[in-house]
Amino acid sequence: MKKHPLAPSPEEIELKLALPTSSPSGLAGLAKRLAQTPVLARRKATRQQLHNIYYDTPGQRLHQKRVALRLRRVGSDANPSWLQTLKMGGRSDSALSQRGEWELPVPGAELARQALEATPWSKFDPDGSVFKALAPCIVTTFERTSWSVRKRGGSVVEVSLDIGQVVAGDRRTPICELELELLAGQPAALFDIARQIARSVAVLPLNASKAERGYALLQDAQSLPLRARPPALTRNMALPLAAQCVLREMFGQFTSNLNTLTRSDDPEVVHQARVGWRRFRSAWRLFQPALAAHAAAPAWQSLEPLLMFVGELRDLDVALNDTLPPLAAAYTAGNAQREEKWQAMLQALTQAALLQRKSVRHALQTPAVGATLLAITQWLEELPASKGPDDAKAGPDISLRRWARQRITRQHKKMKQALKDTAHPESQHRARILSKRLRYGIEALRPLLPRRQAERWHAKATALQTGIGATRDIMQAGVLAVRFEADPGLAEFLRGVAAGQPVPR
Repeated sequence: MKKHPLAPSPEEIELKLALPTSSPSGLAGLAKRLAQTPVLARRKATRQQLHNIYYDTPGQRLHQKRVALRLRRVGSDANPSWLQTLKMGGRSDSALSQRGEWELPVPGAELARQALEATPWSKFDPDGSVFKALAPCIVTTFERTSWSVRKRGGSVVEVSLDIGQVVAGDRRTPICELELELLAGQPAALFDIARQIARSVAVLPLNASKAERGYALLQDAQSLPLRARPPALTRNMALPLAAQCVLREMFGQFTSNLNTLTRSDDPEVVHQARVGWRRFRSAWRLFQPALAAHAAAPAWQSLEPLLMFVGELRDLDVALNDTLPPLAAAYTAGNAQREEKWQAMLQALTQAALLQRKSVRHALQTPAVGATLLAITQWLEELPASKGPDDAKAGPDISLRRWARQRITRQHKKMKQALKDTAHPESQHRARILSKRLRYGIEALRPLLPRRQAERWHAKATALQTGIGATRDIMQAGVLAVRFEADPGLAEFLRGVAAGQPVPR
């Protein structure tokens, strides 16, 4: 095979969207529904069967370095053609992916090292030792239905519906997603088309590629919750860029757990989705004064029903799994009648949780939810490039380190003030909210803050949040007991336990 020249602009820019349909009938009709959306109507669809084989070393060297190497078979088994693709870079905290991509035809179903010579692979693997250690690790097989959309201004976007499966070892997970790839023009064109689709088809921003989901399968982690992973900020960052890094990670935690929630019953997934949103809201409050002159954040009122359902489900999960089990023996005390009443309450709460989980998943299939999540995703991607009216004359931005210290100090003062009056539940609730905001702020900005002070304030905020939260959880369990018609004496027992909890200070 002759040596191939490096492509002049080997960059793949695409927007990934999950399609949260749960019924086989809904899955079967997706292509038809998409074809009927105004942006795709009257455009010819093409269909092809794609079979991809991803390679890595036994120690997953490529995955660790955010490199993907695959062979793609296009066409029938009898008359296939093969493409070898190298992808490098990119992030996993946004549905918008931008990374280097080099794709070339190869003779058959074997990797060709020569096709990698004009790519960055030569620096990644200068002696060829990595290439020699490669072996198949993940397979994806799916049917792709594609539409080409040309827009005024010269933008060209390929919209692809992929339905199939990811296979890793003896594990597999379904594929049901949209990929919008930018062939010409600016990334805003991807969001414009996605918004038009989202008016009638439910979507969710999808941060993980097919290969990343394959690696999760290998580790049996496909249904695990995504926890906070605060970005490492640097002192010389411009404030809008720092805001983007922090907010994007938090929003990514929220949307990733929403996607997992469509297939997982793990209560921790619900918890981490809620945490992701609360972190995002808290950080938005933190950055908002400094970003007021930049692009306004999208309205998120359309998310309120979903957030309410998630909150109610979390309350039920906490009561069933955390709050009530340690109190069972104290209430029943070996009394058969009390044991019967306790079990009746648990049964009612368990049934309520099952119904509430269905409500959450139904809300995720509401087009307005996906449209709002898309709007926030686009706002985050464009945030560093947005300009306020005074940017041209303002000169260098305020020191990020000084700004971070000022904001965290202000949050600490607010929390201290709230702690002066925690005699009433309302006051305790506000103190808990402020302690949580301080904790999230310190975790996000930790590299910019004085180490000892940050550790001390973080420990105090965490202790307050945990202590007040434990009392609140017992009170909420009592509220749930009343709502689901538990024995009055049982509800009174829970209120008494809550009243006896010490007030953290």
